[in-house]
Amino acid sequence: MTAMPKLSYEESLEKTVVSCKKCMGCGACVIVCPFACLGYANERPALVKKCVVCGLCSRVCPRFGWQQSDMETFVFGRERRSEEASGIYIRMLLAQASEEELRRRCQDGGVVTALLRFVLEKGIVEAVALSGLSLDKPLLPNPVLASTVAEVTGCAGTRYTYSPNIFALRDGILQRRRRLAYVGTPCQIQAIRRMNVASLRRYVEPIKLTIGLMCTESFTYREMIDYIEQTLGIHSSDICKVNIKGQLIITTKSGETKKVPLKEIKRFTRQGCLPCNDFSSEFADISAGGLGMMDWTFVIVRTDKGEEILRDAEEVGVIKTKGIKEEKLAAELLVKLSEWKRNRAKA
Repeated sequence: MTAMPKLSYEESLEKTVVSCKKCMGCGACVIVCPFACLGYANERPALVKKCVVCGLCSRVCPRFGWQQSDMETFVFGRERRSEEASGIYIRMLLAQASEEELRRRCQDGGVVTALLRFVLEKGIVEAVALSGLSLDKPLLPNPVLASTVAEVTGCAGTRYTYSPNIFALRDGILQRRRRLAYVGTPCQIQAIRRMNVASLRRYVEPIKLTIGLMCTESFTYREMIDYIEQTLGIHSSDICKVNIKGQLIITTKSGETKKVPLKEIKRFTRQGCLPCNDFSSEFADISAGGLGMMDWTFVIVRTDKGEEILRDAEEVGVIKTKGIKEEKLAAELLVKLSEWKRNRAKA
């Protein structure tokens, strides 16, 4: 890939990403700064002391100097073909957790949680960087480094406001964990791949599996909560599950369900999500999303590493699988949303 000159934070990210509202708040620039020049507040980086111009922040930022075809060649050894609308892959399938109780607790088919529990139990990884929920603020996601099956299970479910899980990766590095799994949104997976390109071995060598979540956008937390509480009359502490299937679906602890047209909450989209051109986490080892289904997860296996882990989980019965031909609409929605997101990023 093309070598990048050393630029200060002010010359690079502050000027062309943060001040232009293109920053998605992943936090990669903050954790890799070797001089602790950057802090993180209000979902974005900021200088806390004078930049020493090492250039690392610009090298890991997915919004600065991103070259899609170069990254495809780096990760997969080739560029995508015209028919690969949702990125390069080995196979696509539908899957669900075999354990019924797990499916009830998780989002859609529960595959991500099932796979994470599997790699922990097998010793493939020591811990997982993912998102959990704040103990103080209802529905607020927080980065979590989970090292037990119970902790992973406790983090099950999808968040629709942003969680910078890269800070959980940093926790794993500081704890000297040697084998980590990472779960995150497309922008975060891109940041990890850029760390790979920058040869930041301290951060990427421990990562043994990346699972990317399909994502159109995330929403601002305060606005989302205010809308739910003031417009729908549901206190956020009474919510047990949130889902999006063409509409916002809120399930309360009492079992009540309320549905809201998606257009009602689109205005709460985070500004930093708009430049993103990746719906299906095209650079993860395994990508996963609901795509309109309630009991199954649409899974895209992209790398040999991902294929080996998924096949092992299939063989021991951790997950059940079937072909995507049984859910034609989900496959069509994958292509539609992938193309829509690329077009939105160009606008």
